[in-house]
Amino acid sequence: MRAVLCKSYGGPEELVVEEVAKPIAGPGEVLIAVKAAALNFFDTLIIRNKYQYKPALPFSPSAEIAGVVEAVGEGCETLKPGDKVVAYLRWGGCRDYVVVAEEEAILMPDGVAFEKAAGLMVTYGTTIYALKNRANLQPGDTLAVLGAAGGVGQAAIEIGKLMGARVIACASSEEKLDFCEQFGADERVNYLAQDLKPALKELTNGRGVDVVYDPVGGDLAEAALRATTWYGRFLVVGFASGTITKMPLNLVMLKGVDVLGVFWGEAVIREPEEHAANVRQLLDWVANGDLVPHIHQTYSLEETPRALVAIANREVKGKVIITP
Repeated sequence: MRAVLCKSYGGPEELVVEEVAKPIAGPGEVLIAVKAAALNFFDTLIIRNKYQYKPALPFSPSAEIAGVVEAVGEGCETLKPGDKVVAYLRWGGCRDYVVVAEEEAILMPDGVAFEKAAGLMVTYGTTIYALKNRANLQPGDTLAVLGAAGGVGQAAIEIGKLMGARVIACASSEEKLDFCEQFGADERVNYLAQDLKPALKELTNGRGVDVVYDPVGGDLAEAALRATTWYGRFLVVGFASGTITKMPLNLVMLKGVDVLGVFWGEAVIREPEEHAANVRQLLDWVANGDLVPHIHQTYSLEETPRALVAIANREVKGKVIITP
């Protein structure tokens, strides 16, 4: 089978496509023919050895795939050949076939395209875990999304609306905010043109926001924390700004704010049943037409380096999908 391989750490141009041995499903495992694999920003880091996960060389990028079960190993009781499934791999998806434990492959409902399903788990999975499991977002809550035009930001707008929240998109340009409105944002704040705290306060009639979804960090984090309401919830999702914020804990005390860490990758391991339930919910939303993941572009397996360059250059809005 073909596989995109990182054989030495470096940029996308160092990746190669080679023929490797097709894997075999062992006991409790399933062999999946990959129909679509999604790329994320961290794939540009993992090939440079600058990510928290450090797989042994050689490996393939892509943490999430959708495909068809081709064979099942001894002891498998749930899945059968021909089943359409999605799976979160951490890495290794840019190839023709993968093997995963049966419990890590989640059935797809009818009517969901592989390209749509492949890109659900990381950005949308992180976001539903953050909003549902960590923040307990309720209908009628006001949700402020920082970095709202990015991958997880866009997902937060969509899922926030599906969960009944009023969503305020916060981004760095009017063009990005126009993009956010396409996905359902109720209000908008350009934090390069406006001071974030008073803008959020004004949009909530001085009350403050119930939940902050922050994948950005940096100076914006404290400003957003100051704009929360009593018993607000602040979700620490990531640090796209490159700066890990030092929070003034007196604000946390005075506002009764819950500061909640969102480490989705670890939650998948520790809480697999909750993860599977969240992915099934996402897939059902897609099947019903309630959630329509935006695909920036699809690329062939051989075009994986070009796709990663586009991600690294911040040219992407939505998901980048590889179709072997």
